[in-house]
Amino acid sequence: MCIGLPMRVIEVMPGQALCRGRGETQCVETALVGEPLVGDWLLVFLGGARERIDAQRAAEVNSALDLLEAAMQPTDESTPTSLAFSLPSSWDAAALAALTGSAPNPPNPPNPPNPQSPRSTEP
Repeated sequence: MCIGLPMRVIEVMPGQALCRGRGETQCVETALVGEPLVGDWLLVFLGGARERIDAQRAAEVNSALDLLEAAMQPTDESTPTSLAFSLPSSWDAAALAALTGSAPNPPNPPNPPNPQSPRSTEP
């Protein structure tokens, strides 16, 4: 998965910008977006600015990244960490019940034979 980080320009140098965002500061290549101004927001991936964004878009991306970080942390000890990024279709009944706060459903009993159904006459 590729995730760009919104970073704000704090200093500009030829072909680069010193940026700060999400608790880190890094020197970012700006060849793909042109020369930014101090205060501009950039979407940064692998040490390079990939897109100029506005403050609203930066806030949206930061919110999405905050949600992703929260999803990676279990909320309590009853939620297994291994379920953080697996699809619910692969979970067992107990894990689904823990997620929804309900009791697991018992398995369906087998269907009894239907006396009205015709029997095969083959030997």
